[in-house]
Amino acid sequence: MKKDENASENLMLKTIAEKSLEKPKVDQLVEGPVILVKKSSVYVDLSPFGTGIIYGREFINAKDIIKKISIGDSIKAKVVESENENGYIELSLKEAKQALIWSEAEKAIKSKTIFSLEVKDANKGGLILEWQGIQGFLPASQLKAEHYPRVLDSDKDKILKELKKLVGESISAMIISTLPKEGKLIFSEKDNNTEEKKEILSKYNIGDDVDCTIAGIVDFGVFLKLENGLEGLVHISELDWGLVEDPRTMFKIGDKIKAKVIEIKEGKISLSIKALKENPWKEFEGKLKKGDIIKGVVIKYNKHGALVSIKEGVAGLVHNSTFGLESKLREKLELGKNYNFQITLFEPKEHKMTLIYLEDTK
Repeated sequence: MKKDENASENLMLKTIAEKSLEKPKVDQLVEGPVILVKKSSVYVDLSPFGTGIIYGREFINAKDIIKKISIGDSIKAKVVESENENGYIELSLKEAKQALIWSEAEKAIKSKTIFSLEVKDANKGGLILEWQGIQGFLPASQLKAEHYPRVLDSDKDKILKELKKLVGESISAMIISTLPKEGKLIFSEKDNNTEEKKEILSKYNIGDDVDCTIAGIVDFGVFLKLENGLEGLVHISELDWGLVEDPRTMFKIGDKIKAKVIEIKEGKISLSIKALKENPWKEFEGKLKKGDIIKGVVIKYNKHGALVSIKEGVAGLVHNSTFGLESKLREKLELGKNYNFQITLFEPKEHKMTLIYLEDTK
């Protein structure tokens, strides 16, 4: 009887121990040896959690990496599903590679690593570089004196002509900022972590209103020059309360503008232009709620559905799922047209609103 009790106790302890081990979560990086490579799948030992699998779209996306893999190789992968219907932990090699690259970029910023990179292209704001397959931007203001375009009348076409001369050449630059959501890096030829830079930054505080000059314009925002030796980024989401598709339609290099300091971190300063404008969401606080019916205009499609504006700067999402298919949504809701919608979520302080389309019953 005692033997049975001991066996039962051991089994219980084993079950508790197994349950206490947390399975890897989605987006977590894991590592383990490859135990099987098939034509369309790769199996990875992730003991004590189970077996990982790379298959389907993730297998196709990582074919170039998988070609070099052999049984026994230890690989790092990113969890995309903690347990599928077959009990496997679904993995992504491609996403893991990207995550590791961004991690390397952050380390390069801290160590101030200098890279020799080829100039891929140029625009009126600066140079386009590439590192580890990620596109980067080097603003003209971050060029060393020998590379800075010397144009007396600040003619933008002449500046571009001078910058274009650097295309194809190798340039020594370091990463000063990462924008993973945009898939971009910011480079500089200058040493941005000097004591002089820290001294300049110490003059500024979060919440300060500052006078600036537009120094560079890119797809993801604008660079503002605060003073000699200091530039800050205004991300596209901080340019205006309304939808901004292309910052170039709003600003020109050399424009004088006011901005608000919203972050100072690791030798970088982030700014906002829209923070100095009245927040249009405040108008609707306490006035709109879930269930209300409103009229709105369709201003943009995205991968989730359609953006509907009820006022400049106040927009909500109509999700594809409310129509079943994305194609049906686009067929029903035309860009630039007004329709009736019902609010399903309204959080003005968070600038969030979701809607459903109300079929015209006329």
